Amino acid sequence: MLPSVRLVLQVPKVTATAARTTSGVGSVYEPDYLESLKPKYPQYESLNVQIKGYDYPQLENYQRFLHGLAEYLELDVSDCYALPPQQTQVQRLRPNSTVIESEYKLTTYERNLQLNNVDAPVYPQFLRLAQSALPEGVSLLVQEHTDDCEERRYVPDKELLDLKSELDRMGGPTTTKKK
Repeated sequence: MLPSVRLVLQVPKVTATAARTTSGVGSVYEPDYLESLKPKYPQYESLNVQIKGYDYPQLENYQRFLHGLAEYLELDVSDCYALPPQQTQVQRLRPNSTVIESEYKLTTYERNLQLNNVDAPVYPQFLRLAQSALPEGVSLLVQEHTDDCEERRYVPDKELLDLKSELDRMGGPTTTKKK
């Protein structure tokens, strides 16, 4: 009985490449080191951290803090940018009348921080630290980066838009070429 046991023990072990080919996950021609290059944890592809507030210096200081925090946690900060400030006019009326008692002009400032390839276990840590240091009067919004976030970044050229509308009123652009 011992010789048969030895035969079973002498069977060569299956390599990782052969195991992958039988399961259908990989191919014989793929090197083993490609598996080690994949990230250990799932990742968020691109996140947009948006902060808004009325106090410009406080907002700038908080953005600097978030950028330093992201670098400390070894997150990939691909871009930091500011959007143009939004002006809002607020009127306070006297009780039971339409007479304006006071008028305020509020300016809302916005800063954005774009993070790429954020590991899933690191994201909650970043979010907890960002929320714990959030100054009063500043709002924090974290969302996946979309094309709309990129569109809002650029200010439209009013002169170009006027020329395009004038061209449309005149009948639109011609599609035939003159020879």
